[in-house]
Amino acid sequence: MAIRTILTQGDSALSKICHPVTRFDDRLADLLDDLKETLEEAGGMGLAAPQVGILRRAAVVVLEDESMVELINPEIIAQEGEQVGWEGCLSLPGMWGKVSRPNWVRVRAQDRDGNWFETEGEEMTARCFCHELAHLDGHMYDELTDRLYTAEELDEILAKEENQTNQPKREGRGRRRR
Repeated sequence: MAIRTILTQGDSALSKICHPVTRFDDRLADLLDDLKETLEEAGGMGLAAPQVGILRRAAVVVLEDESMVELINPEIIAQEGEQVGWEGCLSLPGMWGKVSRPNWVRVRAQDRDGNWFETEGEEMTARCFCHELAHLDGHMYDELTDRLYTAEELDEILAKEENQTNQPKREGRGRRRR
């Protein structure tokens, strides 16, 4: 296993459509192990093969229970709802954007041995599935947001939002009490 270099925005590999995986061999197993190790080291929630320069349809995603799922030739087969939230990317370090994604998705994929399976996720996991599968088609989340924010700007926005939700509600605002 090895930690691989994560490519950043502007690298041409990030804008290319990945090829399906057709050989389920030691080379694929090494790639998956490297993706997992690289993701752990980077502290992210998901990592797709093109982010390390490999144009194959493979990705790993961290699930709610902190385990990682390996997705080979994945596709979203069902989705429901909508969520709008902040998103970042290891290939766009230090930047964040508000993105709309489905609130729930079901993914069909193959494991490292070529066996088909289905998995699903809500909220953050659904967001991660959508984000990583978009990488396999040469897309990044910044295409879906109106603006990118620095980490400092995001911290300020979140602090303001938290401060507003912690404000005590005034009863009878604008009304006379009897």
